[in-house]
Amino acid sequence: MSGPTAMRLPMSLDHALASLRNRVQGGDGPAAIRKRKAGPAKLLLVGYLSYVVVGWILLSLPFSQAQPVSALDNLFTAVSAVSTTGLISVDPGTNYTLIGELVILALIQFGGLGYMTMSSFAFLAVHANLSETQEETTRTAFGLPNSVDPRLFLRSVVLFTFGCEAVGAACLYGFLLEAGDPAPLWSAIFHAVSAFCTAGFSLYADGFVPYAGHVGINATLAALSLLGAMGFIIVVDTVRRLAGKTRHYGFTSKVILRMTAILVGLGTLLIFLVEPSIAGLNPADRLLAAFFQAMSASSTVGFNTIAIDQIANGTAMVLMVLMVIGASPAGTGGGVKTTSFAALVALVRSTLKGRANVRFFRQRVPDAQVQLATTSMACYSAFLAIGLFLLLLTEPAARFETLAFEAISALGTVGLSLGATGDLSPLGKLVIIGLMLIGRLGVLTFGFATATPDGEEGTASGDDELAV
Repeated sequence: MSGPTAMRLPMSLDHALASLRNRVQGGDGPAAIRKRKAGPAKLLLVGYLSYVVVGWILLSLPFSQAQPVSALDNLFTAVSAVSTTGLISVDPGTNYTLIGELVILALIQFGGLGYMTMSSFAFLAVHANLSETQEETTRTAFGLPNSVDPRLFLRSVVLFTFGCEAVGAACLYGFLLEAGDPAPLWSAIFHAVSAFCTAGFSLYADGFVPYAGHVGINATLAALSLLGAMGFIIVVDTVRRLAGKTRHYGFTSKVILRMTAILVGLGTLLIFLVEPSIAGLNPADRLLAAFFQAMSASSTVGFNTIAIDQIANGTAMVLMVLMVIGASPAGTGGGVKTTSFAALVALVRSTLKGRANVRFFRQRVPDAQVQLATTSMACYSAFLAIGLFLLLLTEPAARFETLAFEAISALGTVGLSLGATGDLSPLGKLVIIGLMLIGRLGVLTFGFATATPDGEEGTASGDDELAV
């Protein structure tokens, strides 16, 4: 489900230190970063909107609909697919024909890979180099540092994506065929793409609740979702290790792997302990259900094997925290991002310990990157507060926690819901549409795309301290 991370760290430790040192010494602070990203950010915004418009038109055509669907619901579905969110106002499995489902799948694939990724990949098939616009857009879309070659990265992204989806579809086909699915091949392909792109769209009205105890299906979906959510930097680092080019994972990869393990592990434990709907299961099935739901929220894939509209408040709180933090940079998931969250944790620890510099895993994080991570969280909180306030105005009969869960899910491009989506008013659906678009673009990128620089740097004075 995705946007670029605030804490942009390169693929290897050597590259990380060199790149970050150059940024600090070269004055590549927030102002310089904003100037470099503003143009590509606007292009990404226009690009994703163009995907939405094309998808909206195609879903509105009669041959895409199994039964009449309103224009607003078609728009909602198109935005949800492009943003790889998975929130639905109408059930895609019963309201759209095979052609309509193909349109949704294409929107998920293009939205998951990112704007210009496929076109740039095709461009590289006949040209040696990318244009400057394509390179900068790729860097902005995936949050790539200067040490990463966009050409190599794009080729790796596309080939790895299709490879994972093909293997995942093959595995799911065998499991679904054995389980008696009426259309195992199509279901396998659709859900493999939806899982890797962390979209959470399902052709089943009840999600994967009927397969809650199926280890094979759960494991396949979890593997695809985590591979997409942890990001392609992990893939490149792994390839470099296997090729003998480096002996260790880079700084970014270490942060991603450790934060993902901690978040999913802690979420699994808490859900295992507090969720009453799985308390009657045997320990193995209970652990599987708890893990899958924690993984689903953390990766922002949004699949479910338990009835989300019936979960306990404690479980809902755990899921909301995981959805806010979200996935990792250069991947298909959404949220604040694990690396930005790690930077904030490092900032808090360094401040409490009285350190002059912010450090994480014994590595110094430059002030400019900490500032971007802090800005990302602040922007995320602001957009969430505005969106939730508007929902409270448009949905006066709904419960606060239900709308809060819905808003977090939309902005984090997750797709889990306590049951409010289908009952939203037209204005409420428009609010969720806006949150999903901002979440897909990324709160920082959306800010770069819409903010107007004022050129104001500020001047020092005799009294320049702010009491906090």
